[in-house]
Amino acid sequence: MRQFIQDIAENNHYQATHLLQILRQIQSRYHYIPEAAIEQLSDSLNISRTQIISVIEFYSFFHLTPKGQYELLISDSITDHMLGKKDLLDYLADKLAVTVGEVREDGLVSLDNTSCTGMCDQGPAGLVNGYALTRLDRPACDKIAELINRQKPLNEWPAELFQVEDNIYKSGLLLNRQIKQGAALSSTFSRGVKETLKEIDKSGLRGRGGAGFKTAIKWQFCSEEPQTERYVVCNADEGEPGTFKDRVLLNSYADQVFEGMTVCAAIIGAKQGFLYLRGEYLHLHDKLQDILDQRRQNGLLGNNIQNAGVDFDIEICLGAGAYICGEESALIESLEGKAGIPRNRPPYPVTQGYLGKPTVVNNVETFLAAATIAVNGGDWFADIGTEKSKGTKILSISGDCARPGIYEYPFGTTIQTILNECGAVDVLGVQVGGPSGTFISNQEFERKLAFEDLATGGSFIIFNSSRNILDAVQNFTHFFAHESCGFCTPCRVGTSLLKKQMDKIVEGHGSAGDIVALEELCQLVKNYSHCGLGQTAANPILTTLERYLGLYESQLKEISFEPGFDLDGALETARRMANRYDAGAHLAQTESEHE
Repeated sequence: MRQFIQDIAENNHYQATHLLQILRQIQSRYHYIPEAAIEQLSDSLNISRTQIISVIEFYSFFHLTPKGQYELLISDSITDHMLGKKDLLDYLADKLAVTVGEVREDGLVSLDNTSCTGMCDQGPAGLVNGYALTRLDRPACDKIAELINRQKPLNEWPAELFQVEDNIYKSGLLLNRQIKQGAALSSTFSRGVKETLKEIDKSGLRGRGGAGFKTAIKWQFCSEEPQTERYVVCNADEGEPGTFKDRVLLNSYADQVFEGMTVCAAIIGAKQGFLYLRGEYLHLHDKLQDILDQRRQNGLLGNNIQNAGVDFDIEICLGAGAYICGEESALIESLEGKAGIPRNRPPYPVTQGYLGKPTVVNNVETFLAAATIAVNGGDWFADIGTEKSKGTKILSISGDCARPGIYEYPFGTTIQTILNECGAVDVLGVQVGGPSGTFISNQEFERKLAFEDLATGGSFIIFNSSRNILDAVQNFTHFFAHESCGFCTPCRVGTSLLKKQMDKIVEGHGSAGDIVALEELCQLVKNYSHCGLGQTAANPILTTLERYLGLYESQLKEISFEPGFDLDGALETARRMANRYDAGAHLAQTESEHE
């Protein structure tokens, strides 16, 4: 072990910023992070044991105690539940003779749940030692159990178990045709970097991750910072349940994404870029490395790119299972080898980002669009869409429809048009933008896909009338409670309380006061949380309460009383007891403060 860790540390130049990548390799080798490894890393990287342990405990793919030689994780996304995930998990646990959440006695296999794996169009899905498993059913579970019990290495497993498909059903402005390798850079250098920035400004391109900040303004702010060291970061940590478009873009359009990053680097004067790839997309890692190597060989990365005097290279960094790292400042913390806790803002990354230097962070789709605009010009893009939402939006469509997959639509397209084209019928509602977005009912399908109406990072989950919407709300609420980074009390405690309150109501133990308390708690979490996770964690409840109050009320238990029961007297007694309790609690608090 000592030699193995020594080699890893040396290959990573003993840089503490590479801690996540080092821990990933140790986890892969030993199926946990041994205490001896922590001690050695502390010395080699010159960081404290407690810091290393805090990082391990923060990310769900790292463990301080051994997991199975085969670590199986099954996606707990609502789309997987809609495809029978719960029964399938129980079946797999029975076949493997292992309890969910535990390691089998022989240490060969462990089985547990995990958050959405980005395979919502081909679920039920899961991971085995980090590699994607798709379209799981009972025959697939039988085969997996057999392979594990025979201790077959993963490279000898049938390829169909790992088959990941793009499922592109509708192409538009960006997906219809790929630009030639190097074309965006040639256009940028021949036109001039400042003029290319003007074209991106003219295009009206806004960030495709959901927030919608204007891309050209962000790049300009960064380029005007006085520091000479700047960075470009591509955020490929799409952890929002129901989103998988970035997976498809990186699988089939990665060259163009890297080209967009390089165009950005030329404009802002950056020499180093990072692709932050979510840990669930481990299966893409080697393919993406090969594309980067090819670009270096073709003079499109490295020193003096296309003889234009631009030096720039890209490094891939894998996440380790933390939804919060999709938030740009948390992502930067993770890139620096730390726990992904969002920073206070301002300052923003464009002024103080990676290592405190000016940094542009954009979504995969944004860089893809920027490369295409560099070739075709701003007007080509701006002619499509609405006044405030230019161009097209790529959607990840899943749930109750005939053709789940990738669809590209001009901004301004109605929800009804989208539902018609993906084969959705008898639709009850749609979750637009994932759990942190908005649930719309079947009375709102004339609304439009646009920043000024329904903004989305790309997630589009469809529910037909056979579904109970509260099942989805409960699933989303559990997701946020699990993924809270724990930094601030309103989110850490609030999401946990929301989960318990939703469980109480869904399981039929709630009363009318519980709905009032639920809504009040939602507002507290929304208004006082530190970052976007907590600020949107209550959205599934708030947007469905607004539309389906009667559904919530139908879950409440009925209270009956024996004949002659003095309800008014009982309520008065309860009020007196409550007043005494409040007075006593106030006194105790006062005494505590005095001490």
